[in-house]
Amino acid sequence: MYLEIVSPEATLFSGEVTSVTVPGVNGEFEMLTNHAPIVSILKEGHVKVAGSITLEKEVEEKFTKSDKGVWLAINSGTLEMKDNKLIILAD
Repeated sequence: MYLEIVSPEATLFSGEVTSVTVPGVNGEFEMLTNHAPIVSILKEGHVKVAGSITLEKEVEEKFTKSDKGVWLAINSGTLEMKDNKLIILAD
């Protein structure tokens, strides 16, 4: 699936990923390829992205790398998943 993470300052990430786990207001949930369309509000927590991730040098310090992918701390946000494209507006 294609993921785009956008903040008020810049696009933090865009590319193909395996899975994304987000902190929804009703609990953490994960999205994989072919997930049903969804719009959700996000609360403070971490966006966890799995897959072969390449980060731009300008935004690399905003992410925490692990052996399973990368994490991005957010204060809040919204997301939309439709047709295997996930857009996260993060604050």
